[in-house]
Amino acid sequence: MDFTELNFPEKFNAAERFVDWNVEQGRGNKVAIYYKDDEITYQQVLDNVNRTGNALKSLGIEMENRVLLLANDCPEFVYTFFGAMKIGAVPVTSNTMLMPEDYRYLLNNSRAKVIVVSGDLLPRIMKVKDELMFLKHIIVIGEPVEGTIDFYGLINGFPAECAAAPTSPDDAAFWLYTSGTTGLPKGVVHLHHDMDCSAEYYAKGILGINENDRTFSVARLFYAYGLGNGMFFPFYVGASTILDPARPLPDHVISVVTKYKPTLFFGVPTSYNAMLQVPDVEKKYDLSSIRLAASAGEALPGTVWQGWKEKFGVEILDGIGSSETLHIYISNRPGESKPDCTGKIVPGYEAKIVDGDGNPVPIGEPGTLMIKGESIAGYYWNNHEKTKDTFVGHWFNTGDIYCQDAEGYFINAGRGDDMIKAGGIWVSPVEVETALMKHPAVLECGVIGSADANGLIKPKAYVVFKDGIKANDELMNEVKLFVKNTIAPYKFPRFIERIDELPKTATGKIQRFKLRQLDEKKKRKPEALSTA
Repeated sequence: MDFTELNFPEKFNAAERFVDWNVEQGRGNKVAIYYKDDEITYQQVLDNVNRTGNALKSLGIEMENRVLLLANDCPEFVYTFFGAMKIGAVPVTSNTMLMPEDYRYLLNNSRAKVIVVSGDLLPRIMKVKDELMFLKHIIVIGEPVEGTIDFYGLINGFPAECAAAPTSPDDAAFWLYTSGTTGLPKGVVHLHHDMDCSAEYYAKGILGINENDRTFSVARLFYAYGLGNGMFFPFYVGASTILDPARPLPDHVISVVTKYKPTLFFGVPTSYNAMLQVPDVEKKYDLSSIRLAASAGEALPGTVWQGWKEKFGVEILDGIGSSETLHIYISNRPGESKPDCTGKIVPGYEAKIVDGDGNPVPIGEPGTLMIKGESIAGYYWNNHEKTKDTFVGHWFNTGDIYCQDAEGYFINAGRGDDMIKAGGIWVSPVEVETALMKHPAVLECGVIGSADANGLIKPKAYVVFKDGIKANDELMNEVKLFVKNTIAPYKFPRFIERIDELPKTATGKIQRFKLRQLDEKKKRKPEALSTA
């Protein structure tokens, strides 16, 4: 597929491109956002973006000041994001499922002067309010409390016209915090031109998004994947987005699809798998509006890919992206997607797979995936060493282990820090998980390296079994033998442990480091008891 190389003027403000532009194109009366029973037009979005920008200026917010967003998926998220950006301030998205101490870290690390927070999340901020060194104003979407400001009570007092700040394409536009699969979240600084590049290369180049589309994303707006799916992709072409603040349980997600009829559906492997478990889902619900489904966050099991194709006649386009690259840079193509495969490089990006010395590896050999492209972030905020390790010249070190076949398809082999060296041979946890997922009793699983009685590292699987399955020794041995007969025998999990729920990031990515921590804790427990 070809791609259009984008050129930007010396002065460029992304809020103008994604909001004002749609009204200038004659879409003022077109629905931009479907939210509950509301249909919000592009003109209404523009008016409220401008009011929000003016309101933030009235609170003393200037160019480059950070504005933290702790909001459920709702129109006010969009107004704040683009309203802050329009005046040259920098919106910072944050995960809605963290603990109060996490928000203390994010607010102090970002030095945000203002937070815009959904009412149901406000108590988490109030709990640490006195420990916030830079925060001056708390704006509440919903019912305010003493010492906070009502969102609409504030912005409705300001005019619906707001001049865009004279930003450049390379100015800081917004931050995303990494999802924290290892260590503390890092502030990823994106620039004003990044959203255009991501939308042009992937949304238009791969999905063929156009103004007649409706998007719906299981991944939330605070996450890079969800931000594109649910906001800047549809706004880039004048399409419509469906925003829903409710927890994305499978029945609810399917009911939203049935009601609003999105044409582009964006999920994560966990959500696709959960929807397949709904009894007679293909008979009870109408998903025929979906022309394409996309997946990211982690590798999509081939069993889930096959199940969706069989039940709904829709192929899931698995891909990989990251907070640092803003969205997907390797993806399957419509009509060319393959199970247990991430796809091919998205035109507009370049990829190379390298060994530990930075040299390209031969076709078929695993190595570290490096990506080059114009949507890659500028740097990590206040983290010089990690920036140097990750952003290597024009290239971004993904930390993901991949190999590429002769046809140009990329196959995921896990994270570099998740790889298991068992018996002197590298084992990909993703490969073992993919094999496990093919067993009819397995719902979800996470694989790590665990020491046996002799201190040797062997693959261990934490498994969530399907409802009604009796997880006894007989089943465990059956599953082990199944995997042993499915992939290379040395890769089968020597230990299988039942678990009710896997630890995951907000985007559904399995946090294997937490499984490793759990494993170590269990091993220490007998010793601690005997000492006591």
